[in-house]
Amino acid sequence: MGEITIIQAILVFVVAFIMGIDQFSFLESLYQPIFTCPLIGAILGNFELGVVVGGSYQLVQIGSMPIGGAQPPNAIIGGIMATVFAVSLNMEPTPEGVGAALGLAIPFAVFGQYVVTLTFTIMSGMMAKADKCAENADVKGIRNINFIEMALLGTLFGVISVAGLYGGTLLGETLQNFAFEYSWVMAGLDAAGGAMKFVGFAILMKVMMSNEMWGFLLAGFAMALLCSANDSTSGATLLLCAFVGAAIAIYDFSMNTKIKANAGAGNMGGDSDGI
Repeated sequence: MGEITIIQAILVFVVAFIMGIDQFSFLESLYQPIFTCPLIGAILGNFELGVVVGGSYQLVQIGSMPIGGAQPPNAIIGGIMATVFAVSLNMEPTPEGVGAALGLAIPFAVFGQYVVTLTFTIMSGMMAKADKCAENADVKGIRNINFIEMALLGTLFGVISVAGLYGGTLLGETLQNFAFEYSWVMAGLDAAGGAMKFVGFAILMKVMMSNEMWGFLLAGFAMALLCSANDSTSGATLLLCAFVGAAIAIYDFSMNTKIKANAGAGNMGGDSDGI
């Protein structure tokens, strides 16, 4: 990647500003790495690498969610910096090739977590004013408080992302030279970045998994292995598994809907139908 232009810096700021607001206010899920990273990749001149980074980093973040006041490492800044590092290091556009970039981006994601916590701490002092506005039916006052929070969070995200853009590019060039001399360090970062996606899935399973779901998990795992081993289906393994999962979900929803409808109609069975 060449020298960063002012237009690229402005575009990165705008993307980070919008995504920072979207994460907590718009709630359109535009801030997810699968969407943000390709945008940053396109701005930096490598859309394909941005898509690969976004897909890989999405797997890392898939199980991350705020619990109460605790915030996970921020997906926006982490995704932006992962893309910056990947483009700066001229990595191959493959999931294996961006592992080191994911590892390098984690400290920035953690810093983004602190920014969110700081913003929430600052805005907590405004809640008394918001309550007073609610008591007085002051819609404009409540709206302005929300605008202040969005502007503050978006600006912080934008400034940090632009600073990371310039610093990350310089750091990426330094790391590229460092990688030639100490390849084992980069290999370790690559392995750590590759393992993070499995950590993301493990967190998600811990939250969502119940005993009756293990059969579906094992069945899906077996189907994925069988499809990937066949040359005619290996390219569509994920899509085929998604279709089968959707079919099972639709059938389960239909059956539960019918059962509830029958129960609501008072049709609970009896001796006449053998139940």
